[in-house]
Amino acid sequence: MPATVDTLPGLAVVGGGPAGLMAAEAARAAGCEVDLFEAKGSVGRKFLIAGKGGLNLTHAEPMPGFAARYGARQAEVAAWLREFGADDLRQWARGLGVETYVGSSDRVFPLDRKAAPLLRGWVRRLKDQGVRFHVQHRWLGWDADGALRFATPGGERRIRTRATVLALGGGSWPQLGSDGAWVEAVADRGVDVAPLLPSNCGFDAGWSAHFAERHAGAPLKPVVAYWRDAGGGEHSLQGECVVSADGIEGSLVYALSVPLREAIARDGHATLWLDLVAGRSLERLRSELGKPRQGRSLSEHLRRQAGVGGVKAALLREVLGPGDLADMDRVAATLKRLPLRLLRPRPLAEAISSGGGVRLEALDSALMGTTLPGVFFAGEMLDWEAPTGGYLLTACFASGRRAGLAAAARLQSV
Repeated sequence: MPATVDTLPGLAVVGGGPAGLMAAEAARAAGCEVDLFEAKGSVGRKFLIAGKGGLNLTHAEPMPGFAARYGARQAEVAAWLREFGADDLRQWARGLGVETYVGSSDRVFPLDRKAAPLLRGWVRRLKDQGVRFHVQHRWLGWDADGALRFATPGGERRIRTRATVLALGGGSWPQLGSDGAWVEAVADRGVDVAPLLPSNCGFDAGWSAHFAERHAGAPLKPVVAYWRDAGGGEHSLQGECVVSADGIEGSLVYALSVPLREAIARDGHATLWLDLVAGRSLERLRSELGKPRQGRSLSEHLRRQAGVGGVKAALLREVLGPGDLADMDRVAATLKRLPLRLLRPRPLAEAISSGGGVRLEALDSALMGTTLPGVFFAGEMLDWEAPTGGYLLTACFASGRRAGLAAAARLQSV
């Protein structure tokens, strides 16, 4: 039996993450009827998991540095942030009864650091404002007449609407709904979609079995990472990372995921150099390690003279052969610039976020598809990237608001 087709009085928002919820709120505040559709049994699942260790809502870095975090897309994202930036997001949270504070590294958190109270209050307010929620509605694309298709527990449902905001997420954390299943349906409608790629992710390094077995999970802190861009220019960043069973991960590595991923795509591998003894100069290290060992093992000599032990000493053995380990000048130089050959990013499903998605060139400034009049896009399904630290969430909120307001304006003009 063919699915019935229902006609909505206003806007359909597909996707119940921050971008979709903000699009719904903005459109409803502009006077539009709003129906929100979510594939899972409840909205905001990835938002809740992201806040499990403390919800990093936004960042206190001032402009233009804030916008620069979006790399090649900073000009476009900056336009969204001028309308709804970090300060606006904090004020919005305050309106839900959630006060925020600026923590270490200028990251902004709710006072209780929890995501659940904010999400509960937000959903309650949206329902009170008249937004209608439809859960367990998995979007399947469009039918031949342009109606939205949804898989539901009761069978397929079709929805006809004059305006739609798609906020379906990227391809990371598919178990929470962001599975990238929308790509084919959107591309088939003539929208240019860049391949989804892992971002804010770890990388495989091809450890020996002995090293991986003994040191997986060991932290490396503090270290300074060095890398080279496509033009050969050198860059550096200090932070912390973790040795994994397959390679390396953690906040420092996530921050470098874009240039590392691009180097691998270009050259077949990427080299990341780590300064394992950031508090010591090379000259001091050579002097300390050049002292007589007096019968001590290399491990004991490294520990006593340079404070190097555990996973750092093991990394040294991982990259240097026995002959090189006997040369203290070589050891010192390697501790200051230990080369890691990175082979590939970890799979997209493991990444914190994704790159790629609907290219901004396929949209107008209101985030409406140029080949899909009345269909707007928001959030992580757009082709932009940012490091963790609140930048991801802020752009999701800002793009959702822009798309919601633009969709409302379209509905009210036709």
